[in-house]
Amino acid sequence: MNRDYRVLIDCRDEKGLVYKISKVFYDFGLNMEKNREYVDAQNGKFFMRSEVRGVFEPDKLSGALRAVLPEGARIRLVEPGKKRIVLMATKENHCLGDILIRHEADELEAEIVGVVSNYDLLRPLVEKFAIPYICVSHEGLSRPEHERRVLEAIESFGPVDYIVLAKYMRILTPEFVACFEERIINIHHSFLPAFIGANPYKQAYDRGVKIIGATAHFVNNNLDEGPIIAQDVLPVTHAMDWEQMRNAGRDVEKVVLAKALKLALEDKIFVYANKTVIFD
Repeated sequence: MNRDYRVLIDCRDEKGLVYKISKVFYDFGLNMEKNREYVDAQNGKFFMRSEVRGVFEPDKLSGALRAVLPEGARIRLVEPGKKRIVLMATKENHCLGDILIRHEADELEAEIVGVVSNYDLLRPLVEKFAIPYICVSHEGLSRPEHERRVLEAIESFGPVDYIVLAKYMRILTPEFVACFEERIINIHHSFLPAFIGANPYKQAYDRGVKIIGATAHFVNNNLDEGPIIAQDVLPVTHAMDWEQMRNAGRDVEKVVLAKALKLALEDKIFVYANKTVIFD
């Protein structure tokens, strides 16, 4: 029976890699239905994403590829299917609600297995979609203790492929991030770099900014400096008050987060050197 797989390869660049990889596919009788490759000449890195179909054993294909690739090559064979994700939120509902609606409309290759929040405010919204909701309040808890309970909540849902911070407003510790390396996606009100803390759109309004935007990125141990997945901006004018800016900014945040999540779910992201290569 034919099987579909996404083959993701990144390695040191050298002459003839596309030929060698394609020949392995040919020798296994595979049909290469889609293919993209990229060479980072400055760093001598090669990236390739192929969608193949045929009758084969994944372990044998992986071994054959490794035999023709440079030492240290990373090879991932991913069978398409819905990935299991957990959403985390605090009080704002725009990003959370947007993902819930896209999930309900079957726009995402995902199964939302649960939502975790440090407040109970969003429970009515989530339960309308018949998705489990766990509130883990941070009140009266140290950060390590709160994160321990959050991890327990996430583990109660079973295996998880990605965690999506849908405006979750708590800084994660290195210990938490290490449990989900390159698997936590965050949305940030970027292009407002001078405006940190509470109410960044009010701060931006007071400074008379001319563009606002958003950045989705993987979370690492440097606050809001993880590998960037997707970004967008839109112009604003002096005629807009800070609430209008905030509403426009929220629209951008929703779209950028959804785009980043879709790219991750479809295995179109390679991460290296704190940046990404994206085959969209």
